[in-house]
Amino acid sequence: MNLFLDYQVKILLLLKKLEKKNIINLPSNLRSIVVELPPKDQDAIMSCNAAMILAKANQKAPSEIAEILKKHFLNNFNEFEKVDFAKPGFLNIFFRNDFWKIHLRDIIKQGPAYGANKISKKKYNIEFVSANPTGPLHVGHCRGAIIGDAISNLLKFNGNVITKEYYVNDYGSQIKNFVFSVYCRILEITENKTFPNNLNLYPGIYIVGIAKKILKNKTIKNFSNYERIYNKLAKESLGIAVEIIKNDLSALGVKHDNFVYESKLIKNALVQKTINKLEKQNFVYRGKLLAPKGELTNDWKDRQQLLFKSTDFTDDIDRPLTKADQSWTYFASDIAYHANKIDRKFNVLINILGADHTGYIKRISAAVSALSNNKINLICKVTQLVKLLRKGEPFKMSKRKGDYITAKDLVDEVGKDSVRFIMLNRSNEAELDFDFDKVTEKSKENPVFYVQYAYARINSIFRSLHLDIEKKINFNKEHLTFNKYEIEILKKVLEWPKCVTISSTKLEPHRIPVYLYDLVTLFHAYWNMGKINEEYRFIINNKINNKSRLALLKALSIVIKNGMSILGVSTPKRM
Repeated sequence: MNLFLDYQVKILLLLKKLEKKNIINLPSNLRSIVVELPPKDQDAIMSCNAAMILAKANQKAPSEIAEILKKHFLNNFNEFEKVDFAKPGFLNIFFRNDFWKIHLRDIIKQGPAYGANKISKKKYNIEFVSANPTGPLHVGHCRGAIIGDAISNLLKFNGNVITKEYYVNDYGSQIKNFVFSVYCRILEITENKTFPNNLNLYPGIYIVGIAKKILKNKTIKNFSNYERIYNKLAKESLGIAVEIIKNDLSALGVKHDNFVYESKLIKNALVQKTINKLEKQNFVYRGKLLAPKGELTNDWKDRQQLLFKSTDFTDDIDRPLTKADQSWTYFASDIAYHANKIDRKFNVLINILGADHTGYIKRISAAVSALSNNKINLICKVTQLVKLLRKGEPFKMSKRKGDYITAKDLVDEVGKDSVRFIMLNRSNEAELDFDFDKVTEKSKENPVFYVQYAYARINSIFRSLHLDIEKKINFNKEHLTFNKYEIEILKKVLEWPKCVTISSTKLEPHRIPVYLYDLVTLFHAYWNMGKINEEYRFIINNKINNKSRLALLKALSIVIKNGMSILGVSTPKRM
């Protein structure tokens, strides 16, 4: 239920009836007529811009159109108490008091579903994190993991079918370097050999942990011949590395539905089959590429190679599918992986990418367009960098050196709830400052605490009244009345479905923590007014001061819980 969209539809139907009666003329495009909240300095519940939009088509001033519409609005909508005109062409709508009773009853009845928009259900594949399985997740992965998970929750809240997926890049030179790093640590432990000073290797302390686990498992008896044991060692090393990643994700409250391994795609010849398919469609050819911009021509070797015609799909250059040794490029494997997604009949593919993958979007979008005949929509969301701050000093991260801040470090320091809420508190397109000092404060400066504290305060009121907030409360026989401060909170509650709709349409979960913070700010301000003026207290002499407020609190708790559930953040009843 979205009150604003509901009335937008109702008002458009009324306008069409008025046109049939020759009362007004309508423009050909009615999409610009909207119903929304009025500015904060106005007391109306809703505002409609119809008078401004219809002025030109009727050759009248917006104020004249407003006078015509006001009369018909009041005649056709009994719940409207009055309609005022506001320049330059808005109709501000006020509701009768009994409207709140009906609407609150609907909110409370819907409960966990309030705000969901289940009109159009789709099947989504959301791929996120997909970090190389060469070590624990760092903070950059952490942000992408949380944003991907929140988008999944958001779309699932709206009734869509979601598959959360992780693509494991377990093939290529980096994996060989990783496995050899583990091998060197094993020799360091068993034979006291010095770990090589090689920039291609992974010297992090976590490699020692992987080596110790392999030695403890005793599935490999003899480490004297690296080539002979490579396959078994690689399988064990990668298995442990992926398990570490899964544990890191679990600490963040993230669980993928599916893990797809690059090595299996290659082993099953899916890469070759996919490239063959593109070749039949004339999207693959043998040719030469010019030297990349900025690279010295003398250092560039011209060679014939297999290329994908990504320029046919607005990419800047065609993209190589094979390396100098004729093995597949990462891009070729990724094309095969996306072909696999398309074969699984998803309506929409979403990739959550790190800041260093921005340049990759055009080529993979081109591949999906080619593979699906432009029928499948691929959406790529890039998550920008996270800066960790403590007392104004940044932490430095280096994956190969092993001295970076891991996702687990972050969760251990401040807790899952704080990590998730703060990571979602800004648009994925903006860099994020994660301030350790702020997220551990118990104040308004710490947004996750502020939202959770509001929910705990609401629960404390219900406990004081010996009521269970989870149980149904019947307000049918009550006459509900609200003061202007309570109506401001209710107006914000009405915005929740709109927030969900915009967040899911634009895939922007950061709108939800921003909305929740604004909502609870109104509540906390009202709570504090009760400390000064008894009229605004929720409880007096162990009784609810006004039973209308109980309905308000119940609706407020529903919205907070629904929003925090989408974010994957808990709502403690006591703090």
